[in-house]
Amino acid sequence: MIINGYKLAISEEKLDDMINNQMTDVVLIDENFKGYKELANNDKEALKHLIRAGQIINNVALEQDHHLNKSLKSALENASITSQYAKKALIIFNSLNGVIGINGIDDKPIKIFEKIKETPGHNFYPEDLTVDEFHSILFRMIERGKVDELKNILSARSMVRRINDELIGVDYTQYFSKEFSDAANELELAAYYSTNDEFNEFLKWQAQALIQHNEDMDMLADKHWADMQDTPLEFTLSRENYDDQMTPTVFDNPELAQKLEDMGVNPIPKDMLGARIGIVNKEGTELILDFKKQMASLAKLMPYSDSYEQKINSGNQVNQTMVDVDLAGLYGDYAQCRGGMTIAQNLPNDDKLAIKTGGGRRNVYHRQVRMSGDREAERKRLDALLVPELHKYFDKECEHIFTIGHENGHSLGPDSSYKSALGVYNHIIEEYKADVTSIAMMPEYVKSGVLSEEQLKKIYVTWIMRLLLKAKPKQIEPHRVGDLIHFNRLWKYGAIEITDENKININFDKVHEVTYNGLENAIRVQLSKSTIEAKKFIDEYSVWGDLHKYIANVIQKLGVKPYRNIRTFL
Repeated sequence: MIINGYKLAISEEKLDDMINNQMTDVVLIDENFKGYKELANNDKEALKHLIRAGQIINNVALEQDHHLNKSLKSALENASITSQYAKKALIIFNSLNGVIGINGIDDKPIKIFEKIKETPGHNFYPEDLTVDEFHSILFRMIERGKVDELKNILSARSMVRRINDELIGVDYTQYFSKEFSDAANELELAAYYSTNDEFNEFLKWQAQALIQHNEDMDMLADKHWADMQDTPLEFTLSRENYDDQMTPTVFDNPELAQKLEDMGVNPIPKDMLGARIGIVNKEGTELILDFKKQMASLAKLMPYSDSYEQKINSGNQVNQTMVDVDLAGLYGDYAQCRGGMTIAQNLPNDDKLAIKTGGGRRNVYHRQVRMSGDREAERKRLDALLVPELHKYFDKECEHIFTIGHENGHSLGPDSSYKSALGVYNHIIEEYKADVTSIAMMPEYVKSGVLSEEQLKKIYVTWIMRLLLKAKPKQIEPHRVGDLIHFNRLWKYGAIEITDENKININFDKVHEVTYNGLENAIRVQLSKSTIEAKKFIDEYSVWGDLHKYIANVIQKLGVKPYRNIRTFL
């Protein structure tokens, strides 16, 4: 079938299999949801405008991701009116939120259309720009002394295009001026209806940040957002830079990186935008806040803590808010379900001005994402890969507890100047560090009475089962590469043992020792500011061998569901 001149690359039979056998529904809240019914009428009206803003941001993210996303999505929508084949292709497009993306299993990205290319710079950079040409152009502009232009090109908030033999970076408030203006208008309307003054104030700042070419406005919006602890609604404009694989290549070229540093140019990968909308769940938030109380003491236990400044403290208080949220909408980056979905998030990231100027962070946990899943598949996986006596310790709620520790772990350790210097390895090391921070610090929660010894064992078992991969991870999957490193280190140093039946047994007494040592290694790599040290650590512990292939084969035979269907109702 031809759509807008592009032939569908997936047969209808294959699409049926992907939708019926490989897809999990993530069901967001509707009008019958208890928390929605309990909202004030004005907050319900505000929620509608927040969702409209999110839909606009989704169109922005589509264009950031691939230059064909918007046109081919529109063509699929039109064709799906009369064609079941096109309708099924649209379902997969919406799962990937794009024409191409990884699914966490296959070696190559899933292409909905033939002759579609995935580029390291996505649509942030020209499609035909290679890494070598990118570096050559930057050298040329350095020689010409174009400092301001280089800063724009290497900014997190720009779209880069060609101009003669150079490049130009256009700030996204200008590039997406129409979309940002429309989204800002919806936020202003939401602020008009919302009943919470603190939330309204944040929305007004966020609206201004969308229409003003001024990073200070982002900073002020971020600071207001991160200070909110007791509001009925949640709106997040996320800005994360995992997707851009072009900008970090600068750090792989020592001469180029040094010249840029000498000129005062700090390369930051591009932000992919996302929007998250929901209702704050008070009961779930109370559990998360119990973990927050331990963060100041955990900061003192971090390896090499006297060698760097940690950003979590403001006076005697932890400068971080935390909420559990029932989701009404996920858009843009949040809706790119490419092999999985995030169940929580800690923002702003270290590269943001709000953090650099002393602002706080906000952790938001996604109830509907973590409550989705295939319980029967989990049981089969336990039977196949875990010794029977440990089955009683597997508890999905403990994955949530691990995630709380992981998100808190992002706020502990060295700041962005150390992390960004690791270039393309930055996110792998940081996600690995957050994981081992969570696990290594769990015994402290037992000492303080937040967790029991029984819960600690459940956390260990549930986390280790989470490390079992269904395919060899790619470098653009930092969480999964981190999982592989964890598994290999636990196995090498005796915390994991493999029985004659190829099932996993766990030596509980060694888990803390191995993970704390891993945390020491991660902090050491970050403090080194060396891409060589980062690569050396990753290469040493991310080996994929026969055991990994066996586990992946077992998981795939049991059935894997890498695609997500976000069911939105409001």
